This record gives sequence, structure tokens and C-alpha cells, in this order.
Amino acid sequence: MWWLSNPQDLHRIEDRISTLYVEKCHIDRDDNAVVLVNRERTVRVPAALVATVLVGPGTRVTSAAVRLLADSGTAMCWVGDRGVRMYAAGLGPSRGAGLLMRQAYLVTRTKERLTVARHMYGKRFPDEDVSQATMQQLRGREGARVKKIYREHAARTGVEWNRRVYTPGDPYAAGDDVNRLLSAGHSCLYGICHAAIVGIGASPALGFVHTGGATSFVLDIADLYKAEYTIPLAFDLAASGHVEERDIRTAFRDKVADGHLMARIVHDIKDLLLEEGAHDRDDDAMHLWDEFDGHVPGGVNWAADLADQWDGDTVLGVTGPDIDQQPPPW
Repeated sequence: MWWLSNPQDLHRIEDRISTLYVEKCHIDRDDNAVVLVNRERTVRVPAALVATVLVGPGTRVTSAAVRLLADSGTAMCWVGDRGVRMYAAGLGPSRGAGLLMRQAYLVTRTKERLTVARHMYGKRFPDEDVSQATMQQLRGREGARVKKIYREHAARTGVEWNRRVYTPGDPYAAGDDVNRLLSAGHSCLYGICHAAIVGIGASPALGFVHTGGATSFVLDIADLYKAEYTIPLAFDLAASGHVEERDIRTAFRDKVADGHLMARIVHDIKDLLLEEGAHDRDDDAMHLWDEFDGHVPGGVNWAADLADQWDGDTVLGVTGPDIDQQPPPW
């Protein structure tokens, strides 16, 4: 199981290779290495040096390999081509819940939540001061910015543009060609953001701008990159007559194949959630919550302290509900 390794024996997340994408391979284990086998070659990978393994199409994996990756604190995400879609995930490489607890703290306090939301919008408006803006003002600025981006790319490519149309849950079912390409491309971007969030131990559900859904934080993070990645790509493909869902899926896959976007997403998430100068602790704390001290160590027999408080008149009893039962015959 994943907790068998001592956290001090594992590489910290920031020291690991962020992602390893595997497709059309057999994944097995040989001692403390993951072995990737296909028809062309065999590659051995030290499991503890990788933060997240993205398992792509055409891949099979043995139970021994999964146990090794879990024991090494390496996340496994089952994804589409080049990680552009997220289907399922195991535990992340983070041993502790520090980042998740920090995210929960921020999202449940109005002042702190608004600060994070402003920080998100600030990344999209680097030349503007949004430190005092309300959420309504931020939404208005963002709406105007996105409309302007759509118009600029429509003028650049000569693609006719009216408005954004999409069908939730079925991104390739409504609108004209460019709208369908946008929806399909955004779903690919959501997948790689989802994999990054799960990989570092944050929650995909605890969003700051979006709320109420299992992927609210995924939508928050993806919005940071649409103007740079999926929107121009969709207009370029529509202008060249490549209007199938596969066209933007493969084009987006190639655009992010160098891994720079994944690393950028991880950096931006930590920048949003962690205080300046703070480090993400990924060790397994194993504490017990306490209303006075915050937490106390786990793995301790706390009954000893209770016993020290007993005196000669103290009686400890455990009782259950009265039931009608015949006494035994002896």
C-alpha cells in the first residue's frame, strides 16, 4: 500500500519529473522500477522520480506496477491522447493533505476566497489593478475580455463569428464549426488541468469562481489558459477547414506535448493557494484533530492519559440497549 514507504525516503514533488505519458505499452514492475514495454523497446523508470503517470490509450498495467507506483507516492491518471482528457485517477503523489486543507480554508472564507479569485483574474489582466474589484466587476471584465478575444481571432482568420453556443455534457453537439471546435478543445484543456490538480493533491471540486460542481476548480484553472491555447487553435482549424473533433484534439495534444503547460498549471495552482514564501508539505502527518491544540500526534495510546485522571471512585462502563432474552440454562 502507498503508505509503506517512509515519506523521508521519497523525492519531494517539486524535485520529480512532473508527468510521464504512456500509451500503447505494457506497464510492469522489475524490483523498484516501472518497466514500459512496447514492440520497439523497453524502458525502465524509477517510480519515485515521477509525480504523475498519465496512462494513455492502448495501455495495460499489472497489479504489481500499480502497487509500486502507489507505494512511491506516484499518482496514476487514466487519460486520452497526450493527457488531453481525464477519465479516472488514483491517489496523488502528495503524502499529506496540506494543500487540500489550505484550499478548503480559503474557499470557505469570503475574504480569502475573494482574494484568490482576484488573483486568478489578475493573471488574465496583468496590466490592471483588480485588488479592490468585486466579483461582479471581475465577471464583467472577463466577459468583455473574452468577447474581444473572439472578435480578434475571427478578424484574424476570417472565420464568421456570432456568439458562443454549446451544449453542457456534449461538447460537439451544438453551434457552428468553430463553436463545436471550441467546446471540444476546452474539454481537452479541462482534462489536462484535472490531471494536474489531482496529481498535486488539490481538490477538483473546491472552486473559487465556479462553484457547486465536482470539477469547479478544474474550470477555474482552465480559464487561465483558454485565450492562449484553445481559442486561437479553434479559429485556426476552422479557417483551414479542419472542423472535426479529432482535429482539435490532436492539434491540442501536439501543442502541449512538450509538457510546459502541465508544469505551468502546477506552478499556478501553488501560487494561488499557498502564501508567499510557503512550501507545500507533502509528508504524511498522521495527526488527530484537537479542538484546543489544533492537532495531536496519531499512533499514540491516548487511553494512558485518561487512566492517569482516574481515582479510586472512578468506574468505566460500557452498556447497550436492554433486550428481552432468556437467561442461559447453566
